[in-house]
Amino acid sequence: MNLDQAQKQRVTEWIEQGLKLSEIQKKLVSEFGVSMTYMEVRFLLDDLKLKPKEPQLPVAPAALDPQAGIHAAVSPAKPAGGIPESDAQNKSAPAGVSMTIDQMARPGALVSGKVTFSDGNSAAWYLDQMGRLGLTPQQPGYRPSQEDLLSFQTELQNQLANAGF
Repeated sequence: MNLDQAQKQRVTEWIEQGLKLSEIQKKLVSEFGVSMTYMEVRFLLDDLKLKPKEPQLPVAPAALDPQAGIHAAVSPAKPAGGIPESDAQNKSAPAGVSMTIDQMARPGALVSGKVTFSDGNSAAWYLDQMGRLGLTPQQPGYRPSQEDLLSFQTELQNQLANAGF
C-alpha cells in the first residue's frame, strides 16, 4: 500500500512524537484505514529513512536491603545516586574507592567486576540484563557508606562509558 505525501508527513510526525511501531501501526488503521503488518510498517519507516526514538529508561532511587545485598537502577542519563550526569562527571572517586571491570562477565550479568571501598572492605559487583546494579560483599552483612556508594556508582558509570557500554 502506497501512502500519499500528507500521510507520509503524518507518519514522520508520529516518529518525532516518540510513538512505537505498534502504535504507528494502529494509527495507520484508525486514521487512514490502511492495514499494515508490523514488518510492513518497519519497511515503511526504512523507506522514509526514519528511525524510532530510543525509549528512556526510568531511573529508580537506590534501594538498600542489608539481607539481599545492594541493588540500584543504573541509567546512562542519570546515575543511581540521583546526581545529574554533568555533576557526576565533575566529581572524582575518593582515593579509597577503587574498582575493576572483569574481562569476562560472571554468568547472568552483562558486565561485572570488583570494588574496594575506602574502609578496606571489598565486594563483587554486577550489572544484570534489567539494568540493576548488585553488590555482593565479601563480609556478610557489610554495607558501605553512602559516600562510598555514590563514588562507586559515579566511577562505574564513567568506566562503563569509557568501555563503550
